[in-house]
Formats: sequence, structure tokens, C-alpha cells
Amino acid sequence: MTEVDISWPWQYSFPPFFTLQPHPETRSKQVAAWKTLILDYCRQTKTYSLDVREANQWPLFSNSAINRKLDSNVIISILSELAKNGNAAALDKAKNRWEIYWHTLEEWASMIYGYICESGLQNSVITFFELSNGTDVEGQEFFGIQTEVLIKVLRVLENDRKCELILADDMQGVKFF
Repeated sequence: MTEVDISWPWQYSFPPFFTLQPHPETRSKQVAAWKTLILDYCRQTKTYSLDVREANQWPLFSNSAINRKLDSNVIISILSELAKNGNAAALDKAKNRWEIYWHTLEEWASMIYGYICESGLQNSVITFFELSNGTDVEGQEFFGIQTEVLIKVLRVLENDRKCELILADDMQGVKFF
């Protein structure tokens, strides 16, 4: 877990925020606030995956200053809501392990392909490392993207016939068109 100075919203210091509210309108606002907080936190810390079983150790879900933790069932419920918009995906049937996308896979794909076109890299083969951690992509929003997420993003582009994945044992990369 990366240590980053997070600017927490006011709700984070409000104890009821950590307990799912019974009133439907209040709960709806609470879940919306949690969704925004999760995406903002993951973007700031460059977190692409989480395990709900370890979530109580994260400052995101555990505010020690007010001695409150978000229940894991509530976390799963909020992540399931994020999944409906393409901002999260469960990696196992029990919904313990999740990928978080502060940009949807389609948004990431558009960003990466835009970069490829602007850089004149069509018809080039680029390794996953070069695309996610190379010096040429420093400063890009997708810099540091997790390989598993990158492959899913590239599959979106592959389905649009904008690239072809190369997943050989000795070389993992992508050819852009």
C-alpha cells in the first residue's frame, strides 16, 4: 500500500459514514460518496486491486481517529455498485478480490490509443513494460498501470481492431495499428 497524503472528505470523519444507513435516500447518498472516495483514493495511490479480507487494514476503510471500520459486506456491496458502471470487477466468485478502475477499461483504452497515435507509434511493437513503466510514458495517466489491467484494456483495443496482443513466453507486448 502506497503512502500518499490523502485529502479525506468530511464524511470520512463522520462516524455514521462507516455504518450502512437504513433510510434509502441517505443510503443512496452514502454509497455514492463511498464510490467517489474509493475511486479517488485508488487513483491517488495508484491502486488497481484490493482484497476485501485485508481492507480493514487500509486507511480507506478504517479511520483510526474515530475508531470506525467499514464492514466487509458493505465494501463488497459498494464495489458491486462500482462494477455496474465498469469501475470495478470481481476477480473471484466470493467477491473477495477486486480490480478497481478509476477510468473504465474503455476510457483507459481511449487514453492509451490516443497516446499511441500522438506519438506516431502505430505499426510498432511495444512491450507491456514500455507501455506501462517506460520513460516515454512517465507523466501519462496510465503510467504504472498494473499488467493484468493493461491486458484487459488492450483487449478492448484488440476487439476494436486497433492492436494485436503478443503473449509469447519470451515477449509480452502489443502491436498497434
